[in-house]
Amino acid sequence: MATEAAQAVCEYVVKQIVDNPDAVHVEVSERDSGIRLDVTVGDGDMGRVIGKRGRVATAIRTVVRAAGHEDDQTIDVEFVD
Repeated sequence: MATEAAQAVCEYVVKQIVDNPDAVHVEVSERDSGIRLDVTVGDGDMGRVIGKRGRVATAIRTVVRAAGHEDDQTIDVEFVD
């Protein structure tokens, strides 16, 4: 699958932010509009990933979309509670 780079980047960045990197899981699903990455983190880490006013989440989405752009893929990142 062409999204391996975007998935790896997403997983790496999120693991660097959270307190429990072993609990990070990124699931890939294909949609009509492109690829969706569902990110699950451990208890108490969702706030760290979202950040104040969603700034950290926005930054993660920007970096992951840039990684997917090389493969001409539209990437959407969702943080699942």
